[in-house]
Amino acid sequence: MKKICGEAPEGAYCLLPRHVDLVAVQVPGLLSYAPRDGAPQWVAVDEGVLVKRGDEVWISVRDATPGTDLEALQEVVEEHFAKLNRREREARAAAARLEADFVRRFLEMSEDVRT
Repeated sequence: MKKICGEAPEGAYCLLPRHVDLVAVQVPGLLSYAPRDGAPQWVAVDEGVLVKRGDEVWISVRDATPGTDLEALQEVVEEHFAKLNRREREARAAAARLEADFVRRFLEMSEDVRT
């Protein structure tokens, strides 16, 4: 590879040949890579991990969509964010309901013990 560029929680990164070894968390976004003998390629990726060791780079993500149309790939990323945000809100609301129910039952049990 001539170059690999992506997004981490700390910001964007770009790996060139002989880059120092590293491990980076991959956040949902666009990943680009340039093969030695070809045109740059684009992939919309979900969260995951990138590991660079020596001349090898491994990337493991939950989901990936390759393509050449950057606008379409950006839409994939944005749709993912919208879905993820909705799921996160639903999960947090469910956790809050469980927590409130637990506290309510605990208080009811405490009152029963006192009487």
